[in-house]
Amino acid sequence: LKAYTTVTFDNSFVVRNIKIIQGQNGLFIAMPSRKMKYPCTKCGFKNEAGSKYCNQCASPLSHIDDTDEKNIDAKAEHRDIAHPITQEFRDYLQNEIIEAYQKEASNPMASHSQAS
Repeated sequence: LKAYTTVTFDNSFVVRNIKIIQGQNGLFIAMPSRKMKYPCTKCGFKNEAGSKYCNQCASPLSHIDDTDEKNIDAKAEHRDIAHPITQEFRDYLQNEIIEAYQKEASNPMASHSQAS
Protein backbone atom coordinates (compact mmCIF):
# COMPACT_ATOMS: atom_id res chain seq x y z
CA LEU A 1 0.00 0.00 0.00
CA LYS A 2 1.49 3.30 -1.12
CA ALA A 3 -1.31 5.75 -0.34
CA TYR A 4 -4.99 6.49 0.04
CA THR A 5 -6.70 9.12 -2.06
CA THR A 6 -10.05 10.87 -2.39
CA VAL A 7 -11.55 11.72 -5.78
CA THR A 8 -14.27 14.32 -6.32
CA PHE A 9 -16.29 14.22 -9.55
CA ASP A 10 -17.61 17.55 -10.90
CA ASN A 11 -17.83 19.00 -7.37
CA SER A 12 -20.86 16.72 -6.96
CA PHE A 13 -19.77 13.23 -5.88
CA VAL A 14 -16.85 12.05 -3.74
CA VAL A 15 -15.19 8.65 -3.39
CA ARG A 16 -12.88 8.30 -0.36
CA ASN A 17 -10.30 5.66 0.56
CA ILE A 18 -9.21 4.62 -2.92
CA LYS A 19 -5.99 2.69 -2.35
CA ILE A 20 -2.86 3.09 -4.45
CA ILE A 21 -1.01 -0.22 -4.31
CA GLN A 22 2.38 -1.35 -5.58
CA GLY A 23 1.81 -4.70 -7.30
CA GLN A 24 4.18 -7.04 -9.11
CA ASN A 25 3.37 -5.29 -12.41
CA GLY A 26 3.43 -1.72 -11.10
CA LEU A 27 1.01 0.62 -9.40
CA PHE A 28 -2.74 0.02 -9.47
CA ILE A 29 -5.79 1.30 -7.62
CA ALA A 30 -8.27 -0.58 -5.44
CA MET A 31 -11.69 0.89 -4.85
CA PRO A 32 -13.04 1.22 -1.29
CA SER A 33 -14.59 -2.01 -0.08
CA ARG A 34 -16.12 -3.65 2.96
CA LYS A 35 -16.41 -7.18 4.26
CA MET A 36 -19.44 -9.11 3.12
CA LYS A 37 -22.10 -9.86 5.74
CA TYR A 38 -24.26 -12.94 6.02
CA PRO A 39 -27.41 -13.41 8.14
CA CYS A 40 -27.53 -15.65 11.19
CA THR A 41 -29.95 -18.51 10.55
CA LYS A 42 -31.35 -18.15 14.08
CA CYS A 43 -31.90 -14.39 14.54
CA GLY A 44 -31.17 -12.89 11.11
CA PHE A 45 -28.44 -10.51 12.33
CA LYS A 46 -25.90 -9.78 9.59
CA ASN A 47 -22.41 -10.92 10.60
CA GLU A 48 -19.11 -10.34 8.78
CA ALA A 49 -17.85 -13.13 6.55
CA GLY A 50 -15.67 -15.54 8.49
CA SER A 51 -17.41 -15.01 11.84
CA LYS A 52 -17.79 -18.19 13.87
CA TYR A 53 -20.57 -16.93 16.18
CA CYS A 54 -23.41 -14.47 15.75
CA ASN A 55 -22.62 -11.05 17.22
CA GLN A 56 -26.28 -10.65 18.25
CA CYS A 57 -27.40 -14.01 19.71
CA ALA A 58 -24.06 -15.88 20.03
CA SER A 59 -25.33 -18.87 18.05
CA PRO A 60 -22.71 -20.79 16.07
CA LEU A 61 -22.80 -19.77 12.42
CA SER A 62 -22.98 -22.48 9.79
CA HIS A 63 -20.01 -22.44 7.43
CA ILE A 64 -18.97 -24.16 4.26
CA ASP A 65 -16.99 -27.25 5.18
CA ASP A 66 -13.23 -26.72 5.51
CA THR A 67 -12.30 -28.41 2.22
CA ASP A 68 -14.55 -26.04 0.24
CA GLU A 69 -13.53 -23.02 2.33
CA LYS A 70 -9.89 -23.36 1.21
CA ASN A 71 -10.98 -23.04 -2.43
CA ILE A 72 -12.82 -19.74 -1.89
CA ASP A 73 -10.89 -16.68 -3.06
CA ALA A 74 -10.17 -14.30 -0.16
CA LYS A 75 -11.33 -11.44 -2.40
CA ALA A 76 -14.84 -12.89 -2.31
CA GLU A 77 -15.11 -11.78 1.34
CA HIS A 78 -14.96 -8.12 0.26
CA ARG A 79 -17.26 -6.13 -2.00
CA ASP A 80 -16.52 -2.74 -3.59
CA ILE A 81 -18.60 0.10 -2.18
CA ALA A 82 -18.22 2.13 -5.38
CA HIS A 83 -16.55 1.14 -8.64
CA PRO A 84 -16.31 2.03 -12.34
CA ILE A 85 -18.83 0.24 -14.55
CA THR A 86 -16.75 0.15 -17.75
CA GLN A 87 -13.16 -0.95 -18.31
CA GLU A 88 -12.51 2.29 -20.22
CA PHE A 89 -13.46 4.43 -17.23
CA ARG A 90 -11.54 2.15 -14.84
CA ASP A 91 -8.42 2.61 -17.00
CA TYR A 92 -8.97 6.38 -17.20
CA LEU A 93 -9.48 6.71 -13.44
CA GLN A 94 -6.48 4.54 -12.63
CA ASN A 95 -4.23 6.48 -15.03
CA GLU A 96 -5.32 9.85 -13.63
CA ILE A 97 -4.88 8.78 -9.99
CA ILE A 98 -1.48 7.17 -10.56
CA GLU A 99 -0.26 10.15 -12.58
CA ALA A 100 -1.29 12.54 -9.77
CA TYR A 101 0.30 10.25 -7.15
CA GLN A 102 3.60 10.06 -9.05
CA LYS A 103 3.64 13.84 -9.54
CA GLU A 104 3.02 14.39 -5.82
CA ALA A 105 5.53 11.71 -4.78
CA SER A 106 8.27 13.24 -6.94
CA ASN A 107 7.73 16.75 -5.52
CA PRO A 108 10.30 17.24 -2.72
CA MET A 109 8.31 20.19 -1.38
CA ALA A 110 5.10 18.18 -1.03
CA SER A 111 3.79 17.86 2.49
CA HIS A 112 3.56 14.15 3.31
CA SER A 113 2.37 14.67 6.89
CA GLN A 114 0.30 17.26 8.64
CA ALA A 115 1.96 17.31 12.05
CA SER A 116 1.04 20.38 14.07
